[in-house]
Amino acid sequence: MNIQEVLTAKVKEAFQTLYNTTLDTVEFQATRKDFEGDITVMIFPMMRVKKMNPVQLGEELGQYLADNVTEINRFNAVKGFLNLVIDDSYYLNFFAEANKNDTFGHLTPTKGDSAVMVEYSSPNTNKPLHLGHIRNNLLGYSVSEIIKASGKKVYKTQIINDRGIHICKSMLAWKRFGNGETPQSSGLKGDKLVGNYYVLFESKLREQAAPIFENYRNNHFDPPTALEANIKEHNALIEKLDSKKKKEIAKFDHDAIAQLGNNFSIKLETVINNNLLISSVSKAILEEATEEEKTAVEKKVKQFDKLVKPATDLERKIADEVGKVTKIARDKTEIMNEAQEMLRKWEAGDEEVVALWKQMNQWVYDGFAVTYTNLGVDFDALYYESDTYLLGKDFVNEGLEKGVFYKKEDGSVWCDLTDEGLDEKIVLRADGTAVYMTQDIGTAIQRVKDYPDIGGMIYTVGNEQDYHFKVLFLILKKLGFEWSKNLHHLSYGMVDLPSGKMKSREGTVVDADDLMFEMTSTANLIANEKGKLDGYSEEEKNSIHRKVGLGALKYQMLKVDPKKRILFDPKESIDFNGDSGPFIQMMYVRTRAILRKADFDYSETIKGIELHAKEKELLKVLSNYPSVIQNAANNQSPALIANYAFDLSKEFSSYYQMVSILGETDEAKKKFRVQLSKKIGDTIKNAFALLGIEVPERM
Repeated sequence: MNIQEVLTAKVKEAFQTLYNTTLDTVEFQATRKDFEGDITVMIFPMMRVKKMNPVQLGEELGQYLADNVTEINRFNAVKGFLNLVIDDSYYLNFFAEANKNDTFGHLTPTKGDSAVMVEYSSPNTNKPLHLGHIRNNLLGYSVSEIIKASGKKVYKTQIINDRGIHICKSMLAWKRFGNGETPQSSGLKGDKLVGNYYVLFESKLREQAAPIFENYRNNHFDPPTALEANIKEHNALIEKLDSKKKKEIAKFDHDAIAQLGNNFSIKLETVINNNLLISSVSKAILEEATEEEKTAVEKKVKQFDKLVKPATDLERKIADEVGKVTKIARDKTEIMNEAQEMLRKWEAGDEEVVALWKQMNQWVYDGFAVTYTNLGVDFDALYYESDTYLLGKDFVNEGLEKGVFYKKEDGSVWCDLTDEGLDEKIVLRADGTAVYMTQDIGTAIQRVKDYPDIGGMIYTVGNEQDYHFKVLFLILKKLGFEWSKNLHHLSYGMVDLPSGKMKSREGTVVDADDLMFEMTSTANLIANEKGKLDGYSEEEKNSIHRKVGLGALKYQMLKVDPKKRILFDPKESIDFNGDSGPFIQMMYVRTRAILRKADFDYSETIKGIELHAKEKELLKVLSNYPSVIQNAANNQSPALIANYAFDLSKEFSSYYQMVSILGETDEAKKKFRVQLSKKIGDTIKNAFALLGIEVPERM
C-alpha cells in the first residue's frame, strides 16, 4: 500500500472518529515548493461534508494523522491545505523493497485473465512503409508493451492489405516495363522496387488519362461512351460553380484583406490573375512564416480564410466534380483496363497472375521485415486480406435472419444505425461481394476463434477512420458478441514535417527507411561536431548513433498525446538538453558512469540515514512509476510513460548536480546514493523499453 492509500484510509477514519461523519473521497496534490511538506491533503472539498473553519479542520486532521500514522513526521495547515512531512523511514523502506525488484512497476499476467490483441501497421503491399506508418507502428508497439507491463497478456497483430487493384497496378507495371528486374539485380529493397513500379504505373496512367480527360471536359466523346450524359452533367455543374466563384471573388473586401498585411493582398492578386486556387494563399503565407511569427500569422490566416470562405467552399465543390470526371477518364485508359483484367484473373485463380502476385508480395514482405527490424517492432500474428476478404459474409447472412441487417431492392445488404446517431452502412454489395466493413467483421470474429482468450482488441488506425470503427463496433455489438464492448480504436493524428526538410523521390511521401537513416546521420553529425565520441571504435560509434537517432525519433513521436497532430523536425528532436530522447538517454548513461566508478560493495540495504531533500524528491518521482504504467495502459497513451521518463531524468539531473554521490564521506549515505542512481537508471531503461527505445551504455 503506497502512502496515498494509507493516508486516504486514515483521513476517512479520522472523519468517522472525530466528527462521526463519512467521507467518501480524499483529494491530494504535491506540496507547493514554498511550503514544507511532501504531500498535501485538500481541505476545501471536505467542507461539503463538514462545515467548519478550514484551518481548524486542517489542524485537527493533521494532529490525528501525526498521532496515528507512523509515516507522518510533522504537518502544517495553511488555509485549505494540510501539508504533511513524510518521515525518511517511509522512503527508505519503499526503496529497499523496490530495489529488490528488477522489474519494479511491471506486473505479470494472472492465470485465467483475458488477453488483449493490438493491431498496428497494416500496410499495403504496393509500396514501402512511410512516415505515417512510423507513428502507427510506434504507437501500436508501445501500447502493447505498456499493457503487457500492466499485467495483461498481449497479442500483437496486423492485417496486411495484399490484394486489390492497387497491388495489380504494381504487378502490371513490372510485367510491362520491368524486364525481369528483381531486388537482387537492382540492389533495392523489395518494397522499394515494387513501390517504384506503382509510381511508374500512376505516371503512365496520368499520361493516358490526360487527353481523355481533356476531351471529356470539352464534351468531346470519340470514341463514344455510355457515360456521356453523366460527364456533361458534371461539366455543367463545374461551369455553374466556377461562375459563382467568380462572383464571390468580385465581392472580396480588399480593404479588410490589406489590413492583414501586404503579403495577403499581393498573393491574392497573383492567384486571381493566374486563375489559381484561392485556398493556396493561406498555405503559402504559413509556409513563409518564421517560428517566431507563426502564432500571429496563424491568427491572420484564420481571418483571411473567413473573408474568402464563400469562394474556397466553391473551390472544394469544383474539385469534387473535377475529381469525378478524372476518375471516369482514368477508368477508360488502356492501362487501367489491363489492371482491372489482371485483378479479375487473380480472383479467378489464374496461375500466372497468382504466381506473379506471390513473387512480388514476397519481395515486399522481405523489405518490410528489414524496416520492422530497424524500427524495433514485432508481431505475434499476421492476417492477410487475401485470406480474410471473404470472411464476414456468413455473419451478414446470420445478421439478416436476426434482423440486424436488411436487404434493399437491388440485393445489397445494409445496417441501419440511425437510432445510434449514425447512418445506414452497406455490408454487402448487390453482386454479393464484400466491402471493407464485411471483412473487418469477419476478421474480428476469426481472431477470437484463433485466440479464445482474447477479451478485447485495440485497433491502431489514423483518426480519418474514426467513423468506420464506431460503425464496426456497433455492428459487432448488434450481432451479439459480448467482447465487442472491449473493442477500442486507438485514434491518432497525422505527422507533418517542416516544409522542404525531407521528401521522397516522388516528392510527396517520406519513406520510413529514409527517415530512420536521416535520424542516424543527424546523430552522427551532431556527435562529430561536439567530439563526444572521440576514441570510440567505428562499430561503437555506429551503435550509439543508431540508438540516439532512433531514440530521438521515437521519443518525439510518442511524447505527444496520440490524438494530437505532430510537427516533427528531425534535427530539433536530437537535443541533449531539453525534453528529448537524447537528454533522457544521457541521464541513463550518467548513472552507468557512477556505477563504473563505484569500486566498492554497495549492495547492503541501507536504513536509518537522513535523506537529502533532493533524494526525497527523486524517491517521490520513482515511487510513481507503477501507477504511471497502469494509467498509461488504461488510457492507451505512451505519452504518459514518455513524460514520466523525462520527469524522472530531470529530477535525477538536478540531484546529480546538487548532491555529492561518490564524494560523500558517510559510507552508508554513499552506498545508498549509488544504489539510488542505479535504480533510477534501471527505471529509465525499463520505461524507455516500453516505448521501444534502446539506451546506450556510453555517449
